[in-house]
Amino acid sequence: MNFLSFLPTGIIILNIIFIILLIFFERKDPTATWAWLLILTLTPVLGFILYLFLGLTPKKRKLFQRKQEDELKKYDRKMITAELKARINNFEHLEQSIIRLAFENDLPAGIGCNQLEIYTSGREKFDDLFEDIKNAKEFVHANYYIINDDQLGNQFMQLLTKKAAEGVEVRLLYDRMGCRNLSRYAIFELEDAGGEAVSFAPFVLDMNYRNHRKNVVIDGQIGYLGGINIGDEYLGESSRFGDWRDTHLRLKGESVDSLQYRFLLDWDFATGHDLVGEQKYFPEKEFKGDVSVQVVSSGPDSKEAEIKSLFLKMIYEAEESIYIQTPYFIPDQSVLEALKLAARSGVDVKIMIPYRGDHPFVYSANNSFVGELLDVGARCFRYTKGFLHSKTICIDSRVLSIGTTNMDVRSFKLNFEINAFIYDRDRAEYHNQIFKDDLENSEEITREVYENRGWTMKLRESVSRLLSPIL
Repeated sequence: MNFLSFLPTGIIILNIIFIILLIFFERKDPTATWAWLLILTLTPVLGFILYLFLGLTPKKRKLFQRKQEDELKKYDRKMITAELKARINNFEHLEQSIIRLAFENDLPAGIGCNQLEIYTSGREKFDDLFEDIKNAKEFVHANYYIINDDQLGNQFMQLLTKKAAEGVEVRLLYDRMGCRNLSRYAIFELEDAGGEAVSFAPFVLDMNYRNHRKNVVIDGQIGYLGGINIGDEYLGESSRFGDWRDTHLRLKGESVDSLQYRFLLDWDFATGHDLVGEQKYFPEKEFKGDVSVQVVSSGPDSKEAEIKSLFLKMIYEAEESIYIQTPYFIPDQSVLEALKLAARSGVDVKIMIPYRGDHPFVYSANNSFVGELLDVGARCFRYTKGFLHSKTICIDSRVLSIGTTNMDVRSFKLNFEINAFIYDRDRAEYHNQIFKDDLENSEEITREVYENRGWTMKLRESVSRLLSPIL
């Protein structure tokens, strides 16, 4: 018997082994377990390959568990000062309840006072980011999920290389999956100039647990985070979508230390170089504003899904309005039920998603969950002026979150994410005006529109819904 004749039988046996592992040992979420069982049963060969790369987790889970244990050992509890604790008492009840939940994380998210700028245009963000990098004197720490091998990506890498050649410490952390198109030559040039560039995960099977963060720290004084990656599409040069609508932040103030702390912990995980204790990376702040911000991160190394928990808290605390923008609306049952309960309670729930999806299964799943919200009085919209990649949630024009986290299961459980939670009425109202402006470039998904969709869409929705826990 040759190898080819043995292969199907071998795969079937391995398929059975994986099914047994999945049921008895993996301890996945039950909905994800059923999704994988469906794939492994109906498509044995394809399911075997997908599960091997995307589903098998024991080694990764142990690695991420050690990551969290190491981070807890490095965390400086002295950062939680009496002054910081007292600051929480200055907020009203709604804000306090959310702040305290974030504050109870294993790695507490402290409140910082900042100057804050909100970007809705990639061009504006990159103009300021590149100028800030050009003016860097000590170090540039950058972490991006995607850096494309295009005009903007090359410009970014060349700028980092130039700063490294000037003697500025440059550290670039990138995701292996998201940056699969990143030029290796550009990395070599950066390293030759004295900079460092490493992929986040130290193992080969890095397809499912992605570092989805996009954060930059410059000289410990300026920080960036949000949804904007590095690519020409953010300059409106996508042949498929045209404009790429996203949201990003620039911080100057105390919360930059939280961004720095997150970067250095991730850098230690990727390289084994512990820089967290070096004071030069946490200098006295030259600028402090009046905007209160908590920077919160989460990932598969977290005991709790911190960002999802804060989203849930925001939804349950909302009394007037909940405005959400997300490219991928695939909530788990807890978030879906919270939104439905809010809508049934008379809260103005508005969800904005793209008119066209960048992934067919995700687009169909979006539609499926939208239908449930329409049943309880929520309003849903499709953004038509390009592709909506913005990831924001705002409640009662009081509390706003902007970051990398999509409203989907992948962001809640599989990706490494980072969000800013902003407790400032002016910034929240400013965001809501942006949301209302975006409504002018959107079409509403009414009950009539939803009911009139074709049978092929209904079929795709049903299949995508089943697969949604692992999309």
